[in-house]
Amino acid sequence: MKVADMHCDTIAEIYGKKSAGEDCGILKNDLNIDLEKMEQGDYLIQNFAMFAHIEDLRGVMPLPEYAFRLADTFFTEMRKYPDRIGIVRSYQDIENNWKSGRMSAMLTMEEGAICEGKPEYLRIFHELGVRMFTFTWNFQNELAYPNRVKLAEMNDDSSVPKKFVPETEFGLTQRGFEFLEEMERLGMIVDVSHLGDKGILDVISHAKKPFVASHSNARAVCGHARNLTDEMIRGIAEKGGVMGMNFCPAFLRDREKWGSPLKTSLDDVVAHIRHMIMVGGIDCVGLGSDFDGTHVSFELTDASKMPLLEEKLRAEHFTEEEIEKIFYKNVLRVYKEIL
Repeated sequence: MKVADMHCDTIAEIYGKKSAGEDCGILKNDLNIDLEKMEQGDYLIQNFAMFAHIEDLRGVMPLPEYAFRLADTFFTEMRKYPDRIGIVRSYQDIENNWKSGRMSAMLTMEEGAICEGKPEYLRIFHELGVRMFTFTWNFQNELAYPNRVKLAEMNDDSSVPKKFVPETEFGLTQRGFEFLEEMERLGMIVDVSHLGDKGILDVISHAKKPFVASHSNARAVCGHARNLTDEMIRGIAEKGGVMGMNFCPAFLRDREKWGSPLKTSLDDVVAHIRHMIMVGGIDCVGLGSDFDGTHVSFELTDASKMPLLEEKLRAEHFTEEEIEKIFYKNVLRVYKEIL
């Protein structure tokens, strides 16, 4: 079954390892994603995020420069293997790669602060090839407010913040609304993952085109504030958008249900998928693994294991058409309309 995955942090990981003097590349590595694992998992397209932890970068280098370094890593690595993967800037590129037997790689941005609130920077990154854009990560910036976090308070058994509170008061800023309009004009996919509750509802109210939550689950199944309420799921679905299933354990099962040691499973993934379908319909569910941005502690340990999810959905009596929509068709529908 072909795979369209809307989010991973692999490029930032490769850049970090290379900067530390390690030999790490996209063909084969010890991360969740490399080309060999993707081929084993039957990947059609993988989105590769330029992720920036703005607090860690403060005083180290300008955010746009860091993004350029990540983009350089992306282009350099992908262009080493033109017979196996192709960089995409349009929907036609995806189709052409598929017909020629190649996988596709899309460059995305996870942290709107990289643009420093300047629409001209957004346009430049679009020219560079960025085709999906999140307003925030876990920090307030010029565009919007994320859900409230206290990253300094860590739980002993996890790298997940202990305190993560829905942001219901502050959403998109005026500049954030301007960026929303400009992304829709450019043909860039709007991504609301990491936005606070008010910000997501702002996008639902103002967006004129389908948009995505590239790596977010259902809050009714797991109460983590990074997950989507039923109101948000319905709103995204009504706009024709898609939500990508995130494999982060903290977003799959409530902490008090984890057990010791940490236990999540494919059953948790299926529970979120079923709930999203019940609330928003079969056309609103996709995949957004968050590989290399989280520690996956159950069966889906890397990209090569994606057939296990297909097998699980078959065992749970999902139809062939439903599995195809979840794995790639819903995502491709949005890409075809926006790109």
